[in-house]
Amino acid sequence: MSAPLDAAVVGAGPAGLATAHLLAAAGHTVRVLEAADAVGGRTRTLRSDGYLVDTGAEMIPSADAYPATWRLVRATGLDSDPEAVPLVRDALAVWWNGRARPHAGRPLGLLTGMGLSGRARLDLARLLRRLDRAGLDPDRPERAALGEETVADLLRRYHPQVRDRLLGPLAAGFFGWPPERAAAAPFAAHLAASGSTATWRTYRDGMDTLPRALAARLDVRTGHPVTGVAHAPGGVRLDSPRGAVTARAVVLAVPAPVALRLHPGAPPAEREYLEACGYAPMLRVSLLLDAPTAPRGARRGFAVLVPDDPVLAVVTADHAKHPGRAPRGRGLVSLVASPQAARDLIDAPDDEVGARLTARAERLMPGVGKRVRRTIVHRFRHGLPLPEPRALAARPAFADRPLAPVDYAGDWTALRPCSEGAVASAFTAAERTSALLTTSREPITTEAP
Repeated sequence: MSAPLDAAVVGAGPAGLATAHLLAAAGHTVRVLEAADAVGGRTRTLRSDGYLVDTGAEMIPSADAYPATWRLVRATGLDSDPEAVPLVRDALAVWWNGRARPHAGRPLGLLTGMGLSGRARLDLARLLRRLDRAGLDPDRPERAALGEETVADLLRRYHPQVRDRLLGPLAAGFFGWPPERAAAAPFAAHLAASGSTATWRTYRDGMDTLPRALAARLDVRTGHPVTGVAHAPGGVRLDSPRGAVTARAVVLAVPAPVALRLHPGAPPAEREYLEACGYAPMLRVSLLLDAPTAPRGARRGFAVLVPDDPVLAVVTADHAKHPGRAPRGRGLVSLVASPQAARDLIDAPDDEVGARLTARAERLMPGVGKRVRRTIVHRFRHGLPLPEPRALAARPAFADRPLAPVDYAGDWTALRPCSEGAVASAFTAAERTSALLTTSREPITTEAP
């Protein structure tokens, strides 16, 4: 008979690993169960032939913008190496009229244009002033003075270029959100919290750097799927083909639809919110190139938004993000599908997905197809939370739910689709779970496979 287990965490993405780290630091015994064969979740990095291929587009703003993330960066000692989390130069540009327009998402862009007319830039400044007064809180977006407005509603009163050339493509490209469905408050709160793109950083050793650093200190079981959770005497039983595990408390650090499937007996307030949390699929193609290339006008830049393209939403020159992403003299480019293309192609063969997106990229990077050594397709059916107004309406009851043996972590818990949202949720989940564990000390045992 093994020693009692205080908590089990389902999911080894940033939210699950951060939750387990915080619970372990508080003195609790914790085990992390992950269905995949590696940690990282949506922030995995693949290593092949000298390339570091990020499955997503991880960026890390300043500590003021991402305080939870930087607390863990410091806790794991990653900040002791000044080169471990370097700045990304000219992080974001917008494609317009045949070339990339730099300085998007930073004050300098209001002066240089970003491909926007003078009137559009004035309207963008007006919008930013309005959002400054909207009471935006990325952890409680439902409190913002934006009501049930969608992103499309928010942008409708401003110059069409603000919607069509900048913020609409940003919502579609980085989050996979159709602007007419996504609630404005989470989008605006995220933009306000993230600050200027001039502060964006990356992990030198791949976007899974922080998850790997956390996992190295924890009891993590990969290749261990969980098929359901149910209340048991003294705690919660987690069913799995690998063998059942029982713990005094469980944190489900998985997408909301998965949490709903694993925990069908969730109380009404939790269930209502879980059912309201929709997701946008994400589809990304990484091109391993025999030479570096980038969209015209973005020789130093990293990400380029592509407005008005039915297939391609974002192009990232990952070798410009950090030179270690590709071997010397080679290149690494990733192509992010538009929301409609992601829905249409999510089940298509890899060859078709790669060919469709690469063909669309030719107008930005002529000849890129001839430089491709290998294509890797990344699919996430549960890509990023798609916060619709009904999720905002259901969130207050969810946020104020009582302590319970089954809790949740993930960027969806605050409708904040980014790694900071995931990590910040871990602090909440760990605090709630630790409080529950310290008030209930019934002994149980675990069945360890």
